Amino acid sequence: MKKLVIVAFLICFYNINAQSFIGKFDSKFQVGANIQKNGTGLNLSYDYGLGQNISVGISSTYLLGINDLLDADFGDRFDLRARFNANLGSVLNVDERFDFYPGLSLGLKNFGAHLGLRYFFSDGFGLYSEFGFPIAKYKTTDLTIIEKLHNQSYFNIGASFNLE
Repeated sequence: MKKLVIVAFLICFYNINAQSFIGKFDSKFQVGANIQKNGTGLNLSYDYGLGQNISVGISSTYLLGINDLLDADFGDRFDLRARFNANLGSVLNVDERFDFYPGLSLGLKNFGAHLGLRYFFSDGFGLYSEFGFPIAKYKTTDLTIIEKLHNQSYFNIGASFNLE
């Protein structure tokens, strides 16, 4: 009986252990605010672990608040990106609840890069922040202010959820 109690305790302790990225088959959903010049909006992203330090995913942003002088339609406000991350939390070995992930993204507006941080307070909930910027824009000359939306540096901040 004593061994059964100890095993049950260890299983419970293991399940409460908050980890930011566990590797293959890991599944994260993030929702947060997107902040960029002339606009703010909602960012949703999903990352799926392919290996110990590699994940792929999708990210979408819709700008809700934009400069009143801009006449932006849905296509100007919306962006969708496929993303690739190198999850380096276990390599840096700061804390198992912390993850640092540089990555690349291919979107409707450009090819870009991002640097992100995640910190989990429990097994299922954490916070994230992410800074991104374009590397190559599809249209490079004479961009209007509206065309610069999603085609410039941005900052995301919000909540991260473990979907396992």
